[in-house]
Amino acid sequence: MSTSLGGYMGRVLRVDLTTREVSDYPWTDGDRRATLGGKVMAARILLDTLSADADPFGPDNAVVVSTGPLTGSGAPSTARFNVSALSPLTGTVGSSNCGGPFGTYLKKAGVDALVITGAADAPVWLEIGEGGVVTFHDAADTWGLTTTAAQEALVAATGARAAALVIGPAGENRVRYACLLSGDRAAGRTGLGAVFGSKSLKGIAAHGTAKVPIAKQEEFRAHIKKWSAALKSHPMTGEAMPAFGTGGFLPKMQALGVVATRNSREARFEDADAISGQTLAAGRLVGTDGCLSCPIRCGRVVEHEGRKVKGPELETLVLLGSNLGISDMDAIIEWNVQLDELGIDTMTAGGTIAAAMELAERGLAGYPVAFGSTEGIAALIDDIAYRRGVGDELAHGSRALATKCGAPEVAIQVKGLELAAYEPRRAIGHGLGYATSNRGGCHLNGGYMVALEGLALPMNGGSQASKHALAAMFQDLMEAVSAAGSCLFTTYAVFPGALVRGADGPIGRIAAGALSISGPILRGLRAISPGALGIPMPLVPHIRAVELVTGERLGFGRFWEVGERGFTLERLLGRRFGLTAKDDTLPVRMLEQPIDPGRPDSVVPLASMMRRYYAHRGWDAEGAPKAGLLRRLAIHD
Repeated sequence: MSTSLGGYMGRVLRVDLTTREVSDYPWTDGDRRATLGGKVMAARILLDTLSADADPFGPDNAVVVSTGPLTGSGAPSTARFNVSALSPLTGTVGSSNCGGPFGTYLKKAGVDALVITGAADAPVWLEIGEGGVVTFHDAADTWGLTTTAAQEALVAATGARAAALVIGPAGENRVRYACLLSGDRAAGRTGLGAVFGSKSLKGIAAHGTAKVPIAKQEEFRAHIKKWSAALKSHPMTGEAMPAFGTGGFLPKMQALGVVATRNSREARFEDADAISGQTLAAGRLVGTDGCLSCPIRCGRVVEHEGRKVKGPELETLVLLGSNLGISDMDAIIEWNVQLDELGIDTMTAGGTIAAAMELAERGLAGYPVAFGSTEGIAALIDDIAYRRGVGDELAHGSRALATKCGAPEVAIQVKGLELAAYEPRRAIGHGLGYATSNRGGCHLNGGYMVALEGLALPMNGGSQASKHALAAMFQDLMEAVSAAGSCLFTTYAVFPGALVRGADGPIGRIAAGALSISGPILRGLRAISPGALGIPMPLVPHIRAVELVTGERLGFGRFWEVGERGFTLERLLGRRFGLTAKDDTLPVRMLEQPIDPGRPDSVVPLASMMRRYYAHRGWDAEGAPKAGLLRRLAIHD
């Protein structure tokens, strides 16, 4: 299990909770080169491990907790780690990225990744100690604890400087969108906390003194110093995000008309200013926070009812705010803390509560919540976590809820995962990304095309020009950045600061025009295989950082190819669990109900974009990767 590459500790552990056996999972340097780590590594392991009849809540489901070569290296914003498994919310591959300290401490224990199978016969927690020694602990005393208390208990029990990854009551009760917490950062999406709960696994604590080996230490130090300085001087990562957090994007989203409002029936919110990052900063902010080694510090520390608590980020502000027709910042702050402590994904919670509101408004159900009212929401959140009353119905997510009530169109989801904060009818490339995302309605796995369609650059959000090719490329590159162990927010700084500052002027229009005709060029690059492109890419500092850490030449082409391989592996997993082309779609209102009155074309023209997207990716008409693509990427199913 040793490695000749820097950046890796050289051990992947397989832990069987049923038998309590611990062994080394075979993972070679060839595997490391092909996947880097993180979610791409996890996709390869899950494809090799899970059968088509695997049960998300069964002992045959596997949880992969994986780091990347940059995790814990000291490079800016590289505390990231990934958790993947078969999702109980979507029924397909689920993954969630987290910036908490656990990934760094897992590597301090000398371990790159964990592959957890089986199920304990009584609640347990795992301790990963020096040299990767695994100890099983009785979790009877921690079962039932909220996430902060659980982390404190696990860390204290190790008697060492440690970090933990835990579930709250929602995970224990198998709420299908239960999350995991490390520090105050969540591995939020796709219900992986419920998978821990099904395995009677309260959490994992890791500690040790190992250091990440850096192949070219002096060059690496110089590179990360330059990279950190670039992030601090960039208008997005050095100015907007430190000052206002991700919620600072809300005024721009409002101007673009992409704010999910009242269960995405609208795309602008009349009280958007009341829930913006600017308002949060002006009235409640008492400090900033950030993940280990992060110079951006987008995390918010706010004053709330006489105490300092974690402030809500953009997705929470929108999905528990405008999407519910609510502009009460104090209520959103309180719900954000409540959901984190119970271990519930704030995004799916917001989408599911919005669906319940619409169902109640239509008279299809008697759920005790209504658009524009905060009444009953805190109690409902508790009921969801403990599966009480109607909370048990909402614990299954919006797709199951709306289907049960005979109105599946009310669920604003793709593949069972609720959409993020960006309403796509004025950003159709972003809509294409939602539809093709492997884990469902995810803006990040979808390629975050809204950044090009107005948030950072001024591409025409209603134009189809090159959107299929750009969506595919950005999906791949974000997969690679994540696999390396870096925060996706660092990719904002890939756009030169001068370009972002001048986005509304001539320089921005020139860049947007160039992007709109980039499709044939990007198609040509794919045709000759991205991996063959050894060209340097100074605008993407993640690549050079990986090279200096590992000691291996990577280049833009191989980096891109790692991302494409990861996206394709997850696509194959989706196919294994029954997904077909029909699942690459959007909620019907986004396809058929114009967002602009009097403009019947103000919908997402998905079908025409999808045909070009499939052809560009090398997939057949059913959305299956073709044999030639699999050969090029050296993928076996």
